[in-house]
Amino acid sequence: MDIMRTHYASDITPDMSGDTVTVAGWIHEMRDLGGIYFLILRDRGGFMQITMVKKKTDPELFESARRLIRESVLTVTGTVKKEDKAPRGYEIIPQTLSVLSESDSPLPMDITGKVDADIDTRLDSRFIDLRRRKTLDAFVIRHHALKAVRNFLENEGFIEIHTPKVVAAATEGGTALFPITYFNREAFLNQSPQLYKQIMMSAGFDRVYEIGAIFRAEEHDTLRHLNEATSIDIEASFMDHLDVMEILERLVHKVYARVAVDCAPQLEELGIELSVPKLPFKRVSYDDALEIALSQGHTIEWGEDFGTAAERAIGNAIGEHYFLTDWPTEIKPYYTHPYEDKPVYSKSFDLMHPRMELASGSQRIHSHKILHEMIEAHGLNPNGFDFYLKAFQYGMPPHAGWGLGAERLVMTMLHIENIRDAVLFPRDRKRLSP
Repeated sequence: MDIMRTHYASDITPDMSGDTVTVAGWIHEMRDLGGIYFLILRDRGGFMQITMVKKKTDPELFESARRLIRESVLTVTGTVKKEDKAPRGYEIIPQTLSVLSESDSPLPMDITGKVDADIDTRLDSRFIDLRRRKTLDAFVIRHHALKAVRNFLENEGFIEIHTPKVVAAATEGGTALFPITYFNREAFLNQSPQLYKQIMMSAGFDRVYEIGAIFRAEEHDTLRHLNEATSIDIEASFMDHLDVMEILERLVHKVYARVAVDCAPQLEELGIELSVPKLPFKRVSYDDALEIALSQGHTIEWGEDFGTAAERAIGNAIGEHYFLTDWPTEIKPYYTHPYEDKPVYSKSFDLMHPRMELASGSQRIHSHKILHEMIEAHGLNPNGFDFYLKAFQYGMPPHAGWGLGAERLVMTMLHIENIRDAVLFPRDRKRLSP
C-alpha cells in the first residue's frame, strides 16, 4: 500500500486546479447529502474538502466512504478543483481512498469545537485535544517564538548550553525542591540553571543561554503556576543588570515581531491581533510600585513581595510591559548584587506583563568572599555549594543574567487564561499523567 503523502493542506492552492495530489490526514467531519458526500480531511496544514458526487464517483469508492468513522486516518489521491465555498478555496475529487487506521467510536471529546470540554477532560485525552486547531495553533506559535529566541540570542553572540537537571544543592535555597534518591545519596530536581550559568562565566564562555526544564515543588493550584516549566535563561560576562535588561526587552520585542509575521495564519484562526510592544519598556522601581499598590488600597510593608492582587493592580496602572527594578536585597536570592552606595537595594529586576511576572534577573555577586557571606546570611550551608563557590576563587568576571518563563511568555502573548494550555503535558500538584 502506497501511503506517501505529497502535499499538506497548506501546500495546495486553487491555482493547482487540475493537478493530481496525494494527501493524508484525519477525518474531521462528514456530510452526507444523498447524492453528494463530503469528507473534511485535517492535517497539520489545515482542512481539505474531499467531494464525491454519486453519479460521477466509482460506486464502490462512494459507498466505502459513507462507512468511514470520524478521526480515522486516510490517504487520498485525487484531482484538485477550484471551489470558492470549500476550505482554502479548493476541493479534491478522489480517485483512490485508503484507510490507514480506523478510529474507535465514540471519541473521548469533540474535535470540531461545537461541544466544549473542561480542562481536565482535555488533558486526560491530550492527544485528542491537540487535534483541535486552536490547541495546535498555540504550539505552532510557541515553536516559532522559541525559534525567534534562539535566533536573537545567537545573533547577540550567545552560546547554547545544557546544564544538569539532577543536582546536589538547591539553586535558590528554600523548600521548593523535589528530592530524589540518587543511588545512595539525596539529590534534587533543579530549580534553575543559575549556578551552572555562573560557572560558565568563570570558564570564559562570556555569553550563554539555555532553554530547558525547571522544577519547583510549590503547592500552587492556580492558572499561572506549574511544577515543571520551561525557562529561557541567559548569563553574560562584563555586563550589569541594565545591560541584560536591554537584551531582554529587545528579545521580547523581536519574538512578538517574528510571531506576528511567521504565525499570521494561526493568529487569524485564534482571532488575535498581535500588538508588538514598543521599546524601551518602562522602568518602575520597587518603591514606586509600592506607592501604586498602597494607593490602590493594598496593605504591603516595605521589604515584602507583591501578592497577586497587588501585582495586578500595578500592572493595570501601567498597562504595558515594564521592568520592576531595585528590589530590597533581603528578598532576592543570595547571588543578587546589592548597590554599593545603598546595599539595602539590589541590582535586580523583574520583567512584568500587566497580568503577571515573566522574567527575573540581576547583576550577580562575583566576589567569592561576599557570596560566601550571603549564602550564610540566607540560612544556607556554604559547604553544600562547594562546587559553585570554587568557580569564584580563580577569576570570576562581573556578570548578569535572567530567566524568562516560556509558558508565561506564550500565554500572555496569546491571551491564554490557563498556563496548562501553553505546555503539551502539564505537571502540577495534581497531574502526573499523561
